[in-house]
Formats: sequence, C-alpha cells, structure tokens
Amino acid sequence: MSLLKQLFLAICLFLVVAFTGSFIAGVENSREQLIDQLRSHAQDAATALGLSMTPHVDDPAMIELMVSSIFDSGYFTRIRVVAIPDERVIVERQADIDSDQVPAWFAKLVDLQAQGGDALIMRGWEQAARVEVFSHPQFAIAKLWDSAIGSLLWLLLCGLLSAILGGWLLRTQLRPLDNMVQQAQAISRREFLSLPRIPRTPELKRVVLAMNQMVEKLKQLFAEEAARSEKLREQAYQDSLTGLANRRLFELKLASHLTVTEQNAAGYLLLLRVNDLAGLNQRLGGQRTDALIREIGELLERLLARQGSHDWLASRSRGGEFSLLAPGLASEDADRLAEALLEGLENLRQTGGSDCTPVAHLGIAAFKPGETLPGVIARADQALAQAQSNPSQPWQRLDDYQAVPSHGLHDWREWIDQALNEGKLQLYFQPVVRCSERTRVLHRKVLARLLDPQGEAVAAGRFLPWIERLGWAARFDRAMLEHSLAHLAQHPQPLALSLSAATLREPDSLARMLAILRQHPQQAELMTLEIDERYLPPPAELERLSQNVRELGYHLGLQHFGGRFSLIGNLTHLGLAYLKIDGTYIRAIDREGDKRLFIEAIFRATNSIDLPLIAEMVETQGELTVLDELGIQGVMGRLIGAPAPWQEQE
Repeated sequence: MSLLKQLFLAICLFLVVAFTGSFIAGVENSREQLIDQLRSHAQDAATALGLSMTPHVDDPAMIELMVSSIFDSGYFTRIRVVAIPDERVIVERQADIDSDQVPAWFAKLVDLQAQGGDALIMRGWEQAARVEVFSHPQFAIAKLWDSAIGSLLWLLLCGLLSAILGGWLLRTQLRPLDNMVQQAQAISRREFLSLPRIPRTPELKRVVLAMNQMVEKLKQLFAEEAARSEKLREQAYQDSLTGLANRRLFELKLASHLTVTEQNAAGYLLLLRVNDLAGLNQRLGGQRTDALIREIGELLERLLARQGSHDWLASRSRGGEFSLLAPGLASEDADRLAEALLEGLENLRQTGGSDCTPVAHLGIAAFKPGETLPGVIARADQALAQAQSNPSQPWQRLDDYQAVPSHGLHDWREWIDQALNEGKLQLYFQPVVRCSERTRVLHRKVLARLLDPQGEAVAAGRFLPWIERLGWAARFDRAMLEHSLAHLAQHPQPLALSLSAATLREPDSLARMLAILRQHPQQAELMTLEIDERYLPPPAELERLSQNVRELGYHLGLQHFGGRFSLIGNLTHLGLAYLKIDGTYIRAIDREGDKRLFIEAIFRATNSIDLPLIAEMVETQGELTVLDELGIQGVMGRLIGAPAPWQEQE
C-alpha cells in the first residue's frame, strides 16, 4: 500500500474515532440533560397538582377530574393519588405510549427511563394524600433522536470535507515523492533528469535537493568519462592537423569494407599525393604548407558532405598523402569525382605549387569484398604511380574487374521497383548472442535480399547503394518493417531492424513508419528499431523519435557506434536498449592493445548508466575472448552465425 493511501486511511480512521467519541459524548450529555428535565417536569407537575387538589381533598370526583385533565396532555406515563394513612390508591391513570418517530433500537440504546416526582395534599395541618407523577420519556427520546441525527449529519459533512481537503493536501505535499520515483525510474532507463520544482516542505526539500545533486553528479561523471574516451579516440584515429581520419582508421575501415558481409558493397579507393611536398616546405615555409594541407582536408570534407554518403571516409596518411574510401561508387561516378577533386585542387594553386605542374595526383583503384587489404592498396599505389608518370593525365583509374554491376541506372530502377511492388523481398536473420553464453540468443538482426528478374537473391551490399541513389531508402524501410512485423506475428522472437537516414530525415516517412508500428501493438515488445550513429538526427528530433517509439511499446537501439563518441553524452535521456560497437574497432582487438583501451573506455562510460554493449563483426575466438573479459554483453558476426533464412535459423 502506498504511503499516500496509508496516510489517507490513518487520517480517516482518526476522524472516525474523533467524530464517534464526540458523537457519543454529545448524545450522553444530551441524555443527562433530558433526564434532569424530565425529573424537573414531573416534580413541577406533581407540586402544581398537589396545590390544586388541596381544596378538594375530600372530593374524589374533583380529584379524578383534575388528574385526568393533566394526564390527557400526553406528557406523563402515570399519575397516581395515594391516601397516606393506609396507602390506598384514590386515583390512578397510566398509559404505555410507543412513538413511531424513533427507532426501537435507538430507544433501547439510549435507555431513557420515565422520571417521577411527588407532592403532598394537606388537610389543614394533616397530610391527607400523596400525588405521584411520572413524566413520559417519548418526547425526550424524539428530541434526542433529532439532535443525534443533526449532530451525525454535521459530523459526517465535516468528516467528508476533512477527508477531501486532507487527501488533496496530502497528494499536493507528497507529489514530490512521485516526481522522485519518476526520477529514479529515469535513472534506471539511463536518463538523468533534475526536478525543476523544489517543494516548500523542509523535509521533502532536502530529499529533492539531494536527488538533484546525485543526478547532476552522475551526469558530470558520465560526461567526464565520455570526454576522456573521446580524447582517446581522437588520439588513436584522428589526424591532428586536418581533423580527418588517420591512416590507422583508414586501414580499419577499408579492412571492414573488404569483409564479406550482406551489406558491404564494392567501390573505389582514391589516393591523393601532393607534388613535391619537400619543395613546398622550402619555398613556402612550414606554416603555409600546413595551411595547404588543411585546405586539402577541407576540400575532401566538402566533397564528402556533397556526396551525402556516411559510408565514405577521407583520411590523411602522412605528409601530403590523402585517401578517400568510397564504397558503392560506380566507375563513371568515380571519374566525375576525380575531376571535381582536381578542379578543387586547381583552385588551391595560388596557395602552393607552380603553374606548370598539378598541385597533386590521383590514383583510383576498384575494390570488392573478399579482397586483401595489401592487394587493394597496392593497386591504388600503382594507379597513383601511373598518374605521376603521365603529365597529360593527373589521375588514373585501375579496374582489374567490374567493381560494380554492369546494369545501368534504368535497369536497377526497373527491377528494384518491381521487387518492392510485388513483395519480392526475402528476410535473412543473423543471431546476436550473449558474449558469455553463446547458446542464449538476445535477438536476431533482420537483413534482406531482393529477388532479381531471374529469381536470384541479391545481397544488400549490391542493391542498397542504388536504392539510396534512387531515393527509395524510406520506401525500402517500410517494406522491411511490414515484412518483419508479419514474420513476428507467425514467429514471436526478438528482432532488430535498421532504419535508414532517409526515414529519420523525412517527416512524412517517419510518420508513416510510426503509423505502421501503431497498427501492431502485439509485436511491440519483440521489435527493436536500430538507427545508425552516422545518421543521427538533431538532438531534439532524436529525443522526440525516442519518446514516440517508446510510447508505442517498441525499443530503440544504436548501431555502428564508435566514430562519434562525443555524442554519448546526449544519449543518456533516450532510454536506448543497447549500443552496437562498430566492427572496425573490434577487428583484431586481441592483438591490438589500443583498441582494447578504447573499448574499455566505452564500457566504463556506458556501464555507469547501465547501457548494454553489443560488438559487431566478431570473427575470431580471440576477439570473443577479449570481449568477454571486458564485460561486453552481446556479440554478433561470422563467428557467431552468418545471416540465413528463418528455416535455417530454426
């Protein structure tokens, strides 16, 4: 029973006891007064009757007439005249009158007996007779009943008003306790909320201030841990001069894209090398050369922003060497990108370089999942060497194979549109298990393959770049969501489904997705919607999305986490189900100590708010062992299980 109910019941019990005691005391006091009044009334009647009968003491008829006239008034239960010498009854009248105005139980409970009085009838100086008069209590009982009913009604009204006002006052005064309960529950959901309204009650004020102080301290500790982790990430994976990724992160990302997975796509690698960097240092000086390097980095960042693909990565390897990783890029688009990059470099000629030689050369090499990292880099170095040896062409592209499908945009548009319209979508499921207990499945990640006109299943890595290029990403998300909910209706198992940036960015698409979720409340508890760290909307929109998803009963998770660790401070109030660490930071973690330090930093920050971590792309037993030692809750990857249709999952 809640404290509010206990206090309310205690107040009601106190009021009942107090009112009952007051009522009984009032009734008893009225009873005593009425007894005195009845006794006085009987005595007065006896005295008056005795004086009236004295002149007629020897006239029995007159005595009887006088007794009858008084008795008929109805206020007496018995009047008797008794001769004193021999106790002979001269006249006697009595009646037993029951009143129907008073309940019998009340009359019995009050027990108001008839009260009597007597007087002497004199014959000269001699006592001739005695008059005995007994007042009838029926009128006193009726008056006592009316008084009791009035007192009871008044006390009940006062009690009701006291209960209402007391309950309202208690609820008002104890409302800060409810707010503190919500505050504590928010902390358990990894949300840090401070109570803005401080109660005036001193006891509650101290408690609320202490709770707010604790929440602010937790937020501060979490922010400090996040800042340390972000600094560690910057030192390990970011170039200090340009702010781009360093060579280490570039190699990690490239190795990740070369891994054969459902979502990895073929693409191109661009290597850029500034001409005669040593000569520029001598001619321009270190500061102007560094400024040129920074401007090239800004140029690459602008190209990435214009392309709008978060899978791409620009990095600076060393000195004047830069790289651009572009998965999903077609050959003709690679040529246009090279021309745009060289045009931007020519605009920097005023900063450095001569009029006769290009500022930099480009080497472009195709890659596809399944290749080795040294092989792709060697091909890109070869293309760069050819560009440097050919004065007429400052860039070269090497294609040892067709890096992307030979179909044109029209072909992709036609069959993808047909597949989505006709529901030619096949769901694949990849298990996510507990790190310490691989037989326990936490949930299954939902992936998809589209059936081409020949009926063959096409992996997501091939068609997803084209879906994004056609602007159908939100449409594809809705199709995936509908298929996943239909699957849950038949096979209730926890699932996780990714949402694209288009769904989060377009209000209409997001509203349609929420409408679909609202139509399937039965599957809400089993479905977790995942958003990519690279596609996060602004904080206000993200908080609104999280609130809408949780109100519908679904869960929200964050995948591919690690590249923007500074964002973790904004995730404390979202109530996320988990964070999935990008596989880039998991690969070879058993052999590279700096990765282990980075994952430890992430674990410390998230463990302080009880936020589970799941590692992506776990491929070796050594990686799994290290993750288990670090306390990571869940893992997924080829070591755990490859994506497969539901029949194979069973």
